[in-house]
Amino acid sequence: MSGGIIKVSRNTDNAPKSELSTQSVAFSHYNNISAQLPVDPKTGEIIVGGVKEQATQCLTNIKAIVESIDHVMDDVVKINVFVKNIADLDAVNEAYAAFFQEYFPTRTCVAVSALPMSDALVQMDALISNGEGTYPQDPCELIKLARNTERAPKGELSTHTVAFSHYNNLSAQLPIDPQTGALVTGGVKEQAAQCLTNIKAVLESIDVPFDDIVKTTIYVKDLASIDEVNEVYTTFFPDSAIARTVAYVPARSTVVAADLPMDALVQIDVVVSHGDGTPPQEVEDRHGIVIRANNTDSAPLNALYTQTVAFSHYNHIAAQLPIDLASQGLVAGGAKEQAEQCLTHIRSIVESIGHVMDDVVKINVQLRDMADFDALNEVYPSFFEKELPARTVIGVADIPMGAAVQIDAVISNGEGTPPQV
Repeated sequence: MSGGIIKVSRNTDNAPKSELSTQSVAFSHYNNISAQLPVDPKTGEIIVGGVKEQATQCLTNIKAIVESIDHVMDDVVKINVFVKNIADLDAVNEAYAAFFQEYFPTRTCVAVSALPMSDALVQMDALISNGEGTYPQDPCELIKLARNTERAPKGELSTHTVAFSHYNNLSAQLPIDPQTGALVTGGVKEQAAQCLTNIKAVLESIDVPFDDIVKTTIYVKDLASIDEVNEVYTTFFPDSAIARTVAYVPARSTVVAADLPMDALVQIDVVVSHGDGTPPQEVEDRHGIVIRANNTDSAPLNALYTQTVAFSHYNHIAAQLPIDLASQGLVAGGAKEQAEQCLTHIRSIVESIGHVMDDVVKINVQLRDMADFDALNEVYPSFFEKELPARTVIGVADIPMGAAVQIDAVISNGEGTPPQV
C-alpha cells in the first residue's frame, strides 16, 4: 500500500467554512477537525450568550462536521479546549457533558491569550477515529480502546488513554498526586516530574513503553521556567537502552499558556505509537511497526526533540520557530516573514523525508499577538497547492526566543513504517 492511501478533505455547509482551512481532513484511520469557534454557520457571527452558550456552539459545529461524514461524537478520540479565562471551564464542562453518550474522549484544557475572533471566549478542535480508512484501504470494524488507571489522576470528563488502530492519545496530565488529588508540593521542576510520572503510569497500565511516545506538547505558564522543565524532561527521555543508543526523543511543542487548570505551572500531553493496534488487528503484531525518527540540516536542530517522527500512517513535526539557519537568530522582518520562515522549515523537513506540503493534514499555529493573524494568512496559502489542511490558531502569552509565531504540523504518511507495506 506504499504511498497509495488518499487524503480526504471535506467541508459541510452545516458548520462555519474558512478559506484558510478545511473542516475535516481524513487519512487512513484518523480524521482531523479544524478548530471551531462559537460561530453560527448561517450568519458567520459569534452567537449571542456567555461561555456556556459559546461552548455549546463550538461542539455543535464539531458535531455537524462529524455527522456530515457519517460519524458520531463517540468516534471522537481527543478534544482540545482553549478558553480565554480558566475560570470559565466549569461553564464549558456543563455544556461539554451533553455531547457524549458512551464515554468521554481524551482532553486537554488550556487558557490562551487570544482567539481569532475577539468576542470568542472558547474554541475547540478534535481528532476522530476513522474505521473505514481512506481509499484504497478496505473498511474495517476497528475497536476503540478507552482506558483509565488508578495510578494516575482521573477526570470526570475525560479518559486517560484512547487507542484506535496504531495510535493512542492521552489526556493532558497536570502535576496532581493521584493519591491526594492535589497538586504536588514544590515548584515547576517537581510539577513537571509529576506530569511525566502520571503519563508513565498511564502507559505502563496498558503495557506501552515510554519511548513509544511520538509527540509531546508542554504547556507552561512562564516561559522562563522551561529550562527547569527541560532539566526534568531529559531524565525521562530517552527511557530505554534501545532509545538511548539512538538518542531518540519525540517531536515536541512548547506552548506558553495564559493559565492552566488548578493554577498549575505546567501541563503535558502526548501522542503514542500503538504497535499492537486495536482489535480486530492481530495482537501478535505488537510493537512490530517501527518508529522512524528523522532530522535534516535544512531546518533548526534541537537536542530536546526530533524534527519528524513517523509511525504507521502518520508523521508528527516538532514546532518550528522562525530561526534563520545562518545566524541561528530570528529571521529579519515582522510576523509575515516569521510565519514564512516557520512554514519554510516545515516544508524542508517534509521534503527531507520524501513528502510534499499537500501531505499535511493538520497545522497548529501559536501567535504572540493575534493582530498578526492577517500577516500569517497572507503567506500561509502559498505553501499548499491543493486543499488546505485542518488548522488551529491560538494566541499565546509568549513564544521561545521572543518570536511572533510558532507552527507545528501533522502529515500523512502513505508509505507507512516497516513492516507495513
